[in-house]
Amino acid sequence: MAASVVKTAKCPRRGSAKDLVKNTASAGLKSSNEANWNWLLLLATVFLVTFATRFYKVTEPDHICWDETHFGKMGSWYINRTFFFDVHPPLGKMLIGLSGYLTGYNGTFPFEKPGDKYNETRYQGMRYFCTTLGALIMPMGFDTVYDLTRSHEAALLSAAYLVFDVGLLTLNQYILLDPILLFFMMASVWGMVKISKCTASGGSYGLRWWFWLFLTGTMLSCTISVKFVGLFVVLLVGLHTATELWLILGDLGQPILETVKQVACRAITLIIWPILLYTLFFYIHLTVLNRSGNGDGFYSSAFQSRLIGNSLYNASMPRDVAYGSVVTIKNHKTGGGYLHSHHHLYPKGAGARQQQITTYTHKDENNKWLIKPHNKQRLPKDKLQILRHGDIVRLEHVATRRNLHSHNEPAPVTKKHLQVTGYGELGVGDANDAWRVMIVGGKVNETVHTVTSRLKLIHLLQNCALTSSGKQLPKWGFEQQEVSCNLNVRDKNSQWNVEDNEHKLLPSVSFSVYAPGFFARFLESHAVMLQGNAGLKPKEGEITSRPWQWPINYRGQFFSGSSYRIYLLGNPLIWWSNLVFLAIFVVVFLCNAVVQQRRAGLAQSLARNRVQESEPSSTAEVCSCCPSEGEKILEEVADASGPPPPTPAMSLRAAAWLFVGWVLHYLPFWAMGRVLYFHHYFPALIFNSLLTGIMFNYLVRVLPKWIQHVILGVVLSVLVYSFAAFSPLAYGMSGPLANEPNSTMHSLKWLSTWEF
Repeated sequence: MAASVVKTAKCPRRGSAKDLVKNTASAGLKSSNEANWNWLLLLATVFLVTFATRFYKVTEPDHICWDETHFGKMGSWYINRTFFFDVHPPLGKMLIGLSGYLTGYNGTFPFEKPGDKYNETRYQGMRYFCTTLGALIMPMGFDTVYDLTRSHEAALLSAAYLVFDVGLLTLNQYILLDPILLFFMMASVWGMVKISKCTASGGSYGLRWWFWLFLTGTMLSCTISVKFVGLFVVLLVGLHTATELWLILGDLGQPILETVKQVACRAITLIIWPILLYTLFFYIHLTVLNRSGNGDGFYSSAFQSRLIGNSLYNASMPRDVAYGSVVTIKNHKTGGGYLHSHHHLYPKGAGARQQQITTYTHKDENNKWLIKPHNKQRLPKDKLQILRHGDIVRLEHVATRRNLHSHNEPAPVTKKHLQVTGYGELGVGDANDAWRVMIVGGKVNETVHTVTSRLKLIHLLQNCALTSSGKQLPKWGFEQQEVSCNLNVRDKNSQWNVEDNEHKLLPSVSFSVYAPGFFARFLESHAVMLQGNAGLKPKEGEITSRPWQWPINYRGQFFSGSSYRIYLLGNPLIWWSNLVFLAIFVVVFLCNAVVQQRRAGLAQSLARNRVQESEPSSTAEVCSCCPSEGEKILEEVADASGPPPPTPAMSLRAAAWLFVGWVLHYLPFWAMGRVLYFHHYFPALIFNSLLTGIMFNYLVRVLPKWIQHVILGVVLSVLVYSFAAFSPLAYGMSGPLANEPNSTMHSLKWLSTWEF
């Protein structure tokens, strides 16, 4: 019987492994070059269309629009180095001031109210600056989506959703903090994605990797330095970074030291560096604004002593307080006002119809009080008696000659407290004008000092503490803060300090030694800002909104209400389709999670039941060269052909992170008690628009390429048409309002709540 010989099959790849790699590399390089050219062409198109739409009519109208009255004025104060109070961190306003200064604006325009003409004022530079930052959001959004999905179609549609939204266009064209905030927020997300891309491609610790890390840290710091809502993007980048580090930790191909190095590098660039920058911005802010302004009164007496022109700057006044001193008394809590009175009486229904007592955050002649003995009208002119802990006094309001008074009547707003009034004639009142002066932590006969002594004023008969409740009085009280007498004498808001002190018989000393350093002012600035933010109230006649109204584009907001009308409203096709794709993502993501879980269970079941079978290697139609060279060849092919093609899972992961960004920038507003406006939704809108482009591409990916492009072309055409139809909202409307049949905008008033 002839011996059986198994002939080894000839390997189709024998002698051609290098050719295979070479051919694959050539094809991959060609495909990569083509993709790069397409990317550059589309990016250039996005740049061109964005800047064309943003800079068209950017200097119109030539009058103040909406909050330009605030942020233009604050830019002027930076140019003039005048201190002011605002609820937001300083970077955005500093940049507005710097852009105005560099383009020839001299900081003298008053920015009094919306509608005031700019006339010859060089306001254009500040608008150009804000518009430029707003215009850069779209190219960054395009590149971010492309890096996340490697899909030109998804990136282009996402950018189009941003470019052709008339609401985003309106918000970008004026002297506001919003375009600055949105630019830094988008740049933070862009940097976050670039870091992931560099890390995944093995570029850790390279120059490019470090560049993106420091850029992202810088953008995070800048975002939160414009508005505190920048914290939301800090949380997003933090969650993304933590997830990436967790995956690195789980890579058993890397030593544990690699995870430690990654954590250290990111802590330096994404935590320590942003904190240092944030602190630097405040240092510049407090150094530049060194002159007294209308915001002084929101800060402590010690803080004010650092402001040139303030009565406490390099002040020389009596150190001790005495009977006969004319003083101003400031509430010691953060942002506390001055004890104040004026000729107006409490109205009927607000307690006794006696003179109003309030706190007022600005310096004023009506803040001055004369300290008198409780049992004498005044001391002899040549007699000096120092005020001490436990003394009983009367406080006479200098301007109206009425005494600080309390009685058994409820306070006008805080009904559990007692009413405080101004009572008497020419300084003569009754027994309810007597107050005991108590130094917090003081000892018997301890002297009351200017600025540094923290005082309580306890009513002698009612045994209640003079306090600032923090509640705002109605219009009859000029919206100043309520002053009441709290039967709980431990009330933390019942502490006061003497700020200004005048007495002819007392020697003056310099108060410069009590001026606080930078970090003390840094901390106080944050306490005042946070308190002011929580207490924001709508201005008279101003339209506010609630978070449920924002995604559905329920109501817009007038930026200019004169004959040249500007109305902030989103492109309804973009906003409503955004909600549709948001819902589609949630459904698809949940379904995909169920499918993946079932597949994992199936794989485990098959593994348990699998029967190992082996076949003789001598009968296999495989050449002897393949087992030893195959893996190497496949690796070379993979390297030559570039990154793997985009997958549905990649798109879903990208959409999931954008969904998290939308949630972080939208849901927290539901818990906020402060006044809210429509424009607060625009950071969340950007994430939703980017998500829409990704989900659209995810849904049409199964179709032939030419059909995908046809559908994309139709969608882009609809977006352009809707933009053209609604663009007068951003570029300016004149003539009848849309609710009149002869208005050119009448057919576009789709909801009754739209007021254009």
